[in-house]
Amino acid sequence: MRIKPVLFAVATLLSLSITNVLAESSDAHSMQAMEHAGMALGHGETGHADMLLQHAEEALKHAKAAEKAHMEAHTHMTQAVVHLEQSIEHAKMGHADIASEHMKTAIEHMQKSAE
Repeated sequence: MRIKPVLFAVATLLSLSITNVLAESSDAHSMQAMEHAGMALGHGETGHADMLLQHAEEALKHAKAAEKAHMEAHTHMTQAVVHLEQSIEHAKMGHADIASEHMKTAIEHMQKSAE
């Protein structure tokens, strides 16, 4: 059957294309998770359950690591928003010193979010 090699090739190209997009916008674990997921799909569509399992397990490992990294970044950005709002409120009241402290904390959280 010629359709299985074609499906495998399409799945591989799809995973590589997605990996290229993610390389510009995400971390290494997300890229690895997508790459292994694409390979798992390709193997599954050609009937290779053992190889699907191997790549699926690798994809899961990297996806969990990416999830943790994104969760930490999200937590820091949430805190940055809280401190930005506090900075604005205190600036409206003329409390430049307190507003500045909140702004420093917001900047720290934004930097940690980007790490």
